[in-house]
Amino acid sequence: MLESEHRALYKRIRDQPLFKATSNDEFTALIAECELRYYQKSEKIFFFTTADDGLFLILEGSAEVFIENKKGLSVLLEVLQEGEIIGFSNIAHYLEKADRPLDKHRLELEIMEDSYCLQIPASVIKKRLVDNSVREFILRKMAIRLGNVYASLGEQVKLADEWGESEQFVRRARDLMSSPAITIHKDASVEEIANSMIEQSISSVMVVDDAKKLVGLITEKDLVQRVIASGRTSPLKARDIMTKKLFTVSQDAYYYEVLSIFYKYGVKHLPVVKDDSLVGVLTFHNLLSKRDRGSMSVLNTIEISSYENLPIVKEAIYDVLSNLIQDEISTIHTLEIITRLYDRLARHCVKLAVQSLEMHGEGLPPVPFSWYQMGSGARGEQFMVTDQDHFLVYADPKDKHERERSDKYFALLGEEIVIHLEKAGYARCAGKMMPNEAIWRGSLSDWQKRLQTWAIKATDEHILLGYNFLSFRFLYGESALNDRFKGMVQNQLKSSQTFLYYMALKEKDHPVPRFNESFFSLFRGKEQREMIDIKLHALFPLHHCLQILGVLRNIIGDKPMNLIDGLVEKKELSAEFADDIRHAYEVALSARIQMSWKKHLRGETYTTKIKFSSIRRWQRAELKTMLNIVHSLQSHLLAKL
Repeated sequence: MLESEHRALYKRIRDQPLFKATSNDEFTALIAECELRYYQKSEKIFFFTTADDGLFLILEGSAEVFIENKKGLSVLLEVLQEGEIIGFSNIAHYLEKADRPLDKHRLELEIMEDSYCLQIPASVIKKRLVDNSVREFILRKMAIRLGNVYASLGEQVKLADEWGESEQFVRRARDLMSSPAITIHKDASVEEIANSMIEQSISSVMVVDDAKKLVGLITEKDLVQRVIASGRTSPLKARDIMTKKLFTVSQDAYYYEVLSIFYKYGVKHLPVVKDDSLVGVLTFHNLLSKRDRGSMSVLNTIEISSYENLPIVKEAIYDVLSNLIQDEISTIHTLEIITRLYDRLARHCVKLAVQSLEMHGEGLPPVPFSWYQMGSGARGEQFMVTDQDHFLVYADPKDKHERERSDKYFALLGEEIVIHLEKAGYARCAGKMMPNEAIWRGSLSDWQKRLQTWAIKATDEHILLGYNFLSFRFLYGESALNDRFKGMVQNQLKSSQTFLYYMALKEKDHPVPRFNESFFSLFRGKEQREMIDIKLHALFPLHHCLQILGVLRNIIGDKPMNLIDGLVEKKELSAEFADDIRHAYEVALSARIQMSWKKHLRGETYTTKIKFSSIRRWQRAELKTMLNIVHSLQSHLLAKL
């Protein structure tokens, strides 16, 4: 440790209320019994194993405090910042008034950033408790801690009543942020910044420019390090001391996604934005005080998984799905949450595939590439792991040599992605719609020629390929290449109106059942009278109609709900009709999820067919209304032929 750092730490200890009133000799004697320790980030400390461990003071850095629950899992109690102390629960024991409460529990500290900490043993605490000022200090600290405990407990009880185990996956940044965020102009003086923090009782301010655009962030730590500790005498302004590299979060981000940013980047203050406008701020400490770290487990499981342990990720996501279904979270909301988790898993598999090729001597991708999902995963409907549906696009090589290298590399990458997804639980596609097949990978030019071929030869096979392709969604790779690819697809489809016409005719050949007659008279045969296929009779027609209408209105590569919004914006659908379609879509998905999840729990084969004898009359009526709405959408498309 540098001499200057040693002096700074010594001064912080000397200024602590526990030691402040002591003489130099007394302080020297007491500090000799204490132990100054340095810990590295992520280091774990098993503290409070005995009553003699005393108090633990964070001099520099921060740490998380965990306690082991009945299942043997660590649950987050609190986050300790610089100057904070843990161990006050032992005070009653030192005064011989109560048994030591932590004898029944296992407490653990995890260091969040490199830290200097002081362990103050029980022997020192007992000697200092005779001083009234020390007793008042400890009483004050314990009162504050008790208040925080009750506030946190009340918040968790409230959230448990409202959301159950799903709270961390349902709450969004906008529900948790402090708003409005306190801002200050980039030319504000240090005095103005400090006064603003004191007046507002906040630990950070957002810095904005003349246009009210967010340009920086200033925390109490910035003031200490960049003003007081720097020793600069010249006048400083906000722009001189602010942190310019900002991490922001959308107001629509989920609780667990916000936590992921805090952990990944090690920040403690996070501006919340809507589009590009600042709407609030979240602090790490406040966020964690509302819920334990259990919501992070599934993210950690995904992000740290290797090829060997990819299979455990599926079960982690299924646990989340089970909680969402049990807590009766809406179907659309449930699928949005689960889709984000599956997207993380899929991206992680592609990343691992690229790393695998590099480890085996194939190097890095020779040209930029983009990876896309199709089918239920792309539409955001995949609530349980199904089969694979995806393709690869890579930039046009510059010459013959680069072409050969690119074709070889992406053939290997296509196979490697399929292998990794298979390891994660995704079965190989029976129709071979995966990039280990030449038809589902290629350069930008290859894909343009492929689409031209489909359009010129509008066979049943090509129309089927077109339906599947048009559900694509960009998930991994270079955004600039994705923009060029989407632009190419839009231009190609504009000149392929005949192909779209034939796609629409397919809908005419497969009309959605209507219910002007008896419900069961529409289906022929004993088995058909008892069953309806939610995928065949509802979801496929709905998706196909939205896809074709989207292409006609220059909207591609989006989820169904976003497609509906886009079609309303383009005046293709009325707002009222769009609401009906959204409702029909949710009814169809809800029926599919509830039925399939029950079969999954019973260990039965997954199916999209609904047996009428297994549902109630009101559910039949709801299905009837839903199918009538999908039929109306189909009629709307056919009217445009």
